[in-house]
Amino acid sequence: MQFGSLTQAPRRLASFFFLLPLSRQASSEWKVKDPYSHLKKLSSISSNSRSISSLKMLVLFESSVGFCLFKVADNGSLLTDGNLYKKFDSPASASNLVKLQSIHRFKSTADAVEDLSAIGDGKLSKNLKKFLIDEISGGVEGKKSKETLAVVDPKLGGAITKKLGFNVLSDSTTTDLFRGIRSQLAPLLGDYNVDESDLNTMNLGLSHSLSRFKLKYSTDKVDTMIVQAIALLDDLDKEVNIYAMRVKEWYGWHFPEMAKIISDNLAYAKIVKTMGLRTNYSKTDFSEILPEELEGTLKASAAISMGTEISDSDLLHIQSLATQVISLMQYRTELFEYLRNRMTAIAPNLTAILGELVGARLIAHSGSLINLAKAPASTIQILGAEKALFRALKTKHDTPKYGLIFHSSLVGSAPGKLKGKMARMTAAKAALSIRHDALADADTKSTEEAPLIGMEARIKLESRLRRLEQSIGIQSNRKSGVSQDHQKPFFKRPDPGSYNPAADSLMIPAANNPAPSTTGEGQSKKPLIEEIKSQTNDDEEAEAKRKRKEEKKAKKAARASLPGTTSAPSTEPSVPPQPTSSSSKDKKRKHHDDDDDDEAGDKSATQNDGAAKEKSSKSSKKSKRKSAVV
Repeated sequence: MQFGSLTQAPRRLASFFFLLPLSRQASSEWKVKDPYSHLKKLSSISSNSRSISSLKMLVLFESSVGFCLFKVADNGSLLTDGNLYKKFDSPASASNLVKLQSIHRFKSTADAVEDLSAIGDGKLSKNLKKFLIDEISGGVEGKKSKETLAVVDPKLGGAITKKLGFNVLSDSTTTDLFRGIRSQLAPLLGDYNVDESDLNTMNLGLSHSLSRFKLKYSTDKVDTMIVQAIALLDDLDKEVNIYAMRVKEWYGWHFPEMAKIISDNLAYAKIVKTMGLRTNYSKTDFSEILPEELEGTLKASAAISMGTEISDSDLLHIQSLATQVISLMQYRTELFEYLRNRMTAIAPNLTAILGELVGARLIAHSGSLINLAKAPASTIQILGAEKALFRALKTKHDTPKYGLIFHSSLVGSAPGKLKGKMARMTAAKAALSIRHDALADADTKSTEEAPLIGMEARIKLESRLRRLEQSIGIQSNRKSGVSQDHQKPFFKRPDPGSYNPAADSLMIPAANNPAPSTTGEGQSKKPLIEEIKSQTNDDEEAEAKRKRKEEKKAKKAARASLPGTTSAPSTEPSVPPQPTSSSSKDKKRKHHDDDDDDEAGDKSATQNDGAAKEKSSKSSKKSKRKSAVV
């Protein structure tokens, strides 16, 4: 057999679909392991061909026209001939070697794509199964046949043998046979009048259809749906918000109190569409939209509303806009469910760690799942904060700690001091999950254990976050070098305490000789400095009052002893000044308050002296008058 004829085969787009399994089979079959292995292969093939020569051989050939079943003239000579491809140089010689027995033509391009795609996956389609049963088994399923069927794909041969029980030949011995049939396919289909140009056109059209089918269901391009879905979801959020605010502003002229009662945009739009004018509140049932409490509040506000009246045309346009808001929000719910299912199918581990929205935004920002898998954890951590990163590098400031990953629940629920550390750990676990999702098989992702890696990583991150939160209270002790064994446990205060209004009081309570408190052992405590100062001030005030009283009594006694005064003797005895017993420390400590009191006492003493002089002059005048009369 001459394998150099591979380069001489016509390279058509439709032919590549069938040559791929052959080249893989030939390379695996003829791989030389020892110097004499090729002789063993040739001997096995020759012995196999002798056994096949006694049987009739049929060849199943797939083309753009349909399934073709050819009958081989001489099995043994064809399979053992090393120059088999040269015998298919002319249409006449090809017609002598193989003849068309039957053909199953495709009804449409869609049927051709469906059947050939099933064959490419190694599956037996319904049309091919029926065709083989009718032509080989005589229309009876399960009937064994003495004829040998040659197919191009070993997987397809295994499926035919398993389901139909036919003797199937699919190895390297039939490679040149299929190649020769492909080169002279148009002349071999002579009874059907298929032109060479028409056959090429059919091959080209079928190749394009197969390419579109493969591209549509390619696992590498499914993440494009996620990119478009998350972009549309963001646009819908903006549009719904704008339309809902317009409905509130427009309908607010008619019923302004309703915006304060109903905060949900969807419920607001449904009420506008259901009620219409606010005067219809008594006839409208809001039980499907609002709870009973809000329904009663809304009806009470509608009865006393101060809004303006609107016309029917105004209400018609407002209700039309409210209908659009309702439809957009319903479509947003469906789109989010679609996005969640797509993320669960394509990136289950990433979804388990970061969630559907954050994971979809990361994929959309990087362009595809495989591009995101190529990025390191440090890039995933700041993905979405490129402007802040380049600005920080330009100005030589601190770089950002997180980007889109900040919106995940793990980073968002962490305290402010731990957000950067939590973002770094989450990005590291997310990088591993993304690579597993990008490089895993489609069958692996469809199982229930697909998100196992992401779920385990999330559990570890949550436990790590709890430990970090508990260590916030003892962070200063760790910095100061205190060992963890001797650290005091951190307890959060249940009540932070309230403000004490007594701190605003300007009155200082005086401690009048507080009794000394005793401890449990019966020993008196030492007085505080404030207590000593208060006791000293009290002694000084009492001493100053005593001095002022003594001075007043001395002045009265002096006035009474003046000559020429005949005032009645005072009933109060004169008290001579007594020496006061005060310590040396009390005499040294004087305050400005005592000086002020002394000045006030001097003024009152001078006033008393003037009054006493006037009284004495009056009494002297009276005595002179009495003596003159006598």
